[in-house]
Amino acid sequence: MGGDLPAKAGLQAVFLSYASEDARAAEPICTALRAAGVEVWFDRSELRGGDARDSAIRRQIKSCALFIPLISANSHSRAEGYFRLEWKLAVDRSHLMATDRAFLVPVVIDGTPDSDDRVPDRFREVQ
Repeated sequence: MGGDLPAKAGLQAVFLSYASEDARAAEPICTALRAAGVEVWFDRSELRGGDARDSAIRRQIKSCALFIPLISANSHSRAEGYFRLEWKLAVDRSHLMATDRAFLVPVVIDGTPDSDDRVPDRFREVQ
């Protein structure tokens, strides 16, 4: 689920999206990116529930440089989840971009197959 507020340089930030059950797996990815000097929006901090959170996440997806969805058995097993809305918003944004622009960077964090039918087609296209 999306990230830290306030966002300073949205156009250079990475949005890390994951099922809540994958938060522990997402933390080292976030740490490594930050250690490399990359701003990461990672929802383990100050965001509160409700409309303000939803609005902030939508703004972040609209302005981030890269969107990294974590794909796993946990995301597969969840038929519903806020991360699914994040994925949809990112896919929708990607349709406005040139095909050679890197934006979606899906990362499989376990043995979930690339052919998983619950992963958006657009993610499989860029993997």
